[in-house]
Amino acid sequence: MSTYAIVKTGGKQYRVEQGLTLLVERLPAADGESVSLQPLLYVDGADVVDGEDLARVSVEARVVGHERGPKLRVVKFKPKRGYKRRTGHRQNLTRIEVTSLGLASSSSGGGRGSSHEPAPVASDPTPAEEANDGS
Repeated sequence: MSTYAIVKTGGKQYRVEQGLTLLVERLPAADGESVSLQPLLYVDGADVVDGEDLARVSVEARVVGHERGPKLRVVKFKPKRGYKRRTGHRQNLTRIEVTSLGLASSSSGGGRGSSHEPAPVASDPTPAEEANDGS
């Protein structure tokens, strides 16, 4: 089974795998910079990660370059009124390459939880309170 993710960028959703190159709406990043994409779903074989567990998923991509899309012709015409308009549009796009796709290890999450529980900090206010009580 393959590993892939569904990410959201520029108001659209894309199915990405590691090493995949795709065109997305213009991103505010220079060529060669790394960008982080927002995952909506992560699939690794039979394991599916979604919802609140997505905080553990990281999808990184490298900006390959900035491009412009094909020219689109926009024609407005109203018969019997002599009204004709023709304009064009080219969308600004960014070509990105997905460099890493995966879950953060759960051991690092446990490490963060233990560092979040500040035992020395909790014991520090107790002597300070005793000093305030003694004043």
